Amino acid sequence: MVGLCGQLMFTARFLVQWIASERVRRSVVPVMFWYFSIGGGLILLTYAIYRRDPVFMLGQSMGIVIYARNLWLIHAERKRNSV
Repeated sequence: MVGLCGQLMFTARFLVQWIASERVRRSVVPVMFWYFSIGGGLILLTYAIYRRDPVFMLGQSMGIVIYARNLWLIHAERKRNSV
């Protein structure tokens, strides 16, 4: 059940991205995409640890770092632009 919930959250990010792109008629990656990525990635990492699957663990942990870095860059840019 945990793995399924993680996969559903991870999949939801594509729906968010698709809807956002359709609204503006161009490809966009909304901030919510990265939050769903982290949420789904953390749940799937938890499941991978439970399953003791080192390949799955490595894949999810690397993704989480990338998603977090993207959010960091987005928030840093917003902070610079608000000054």
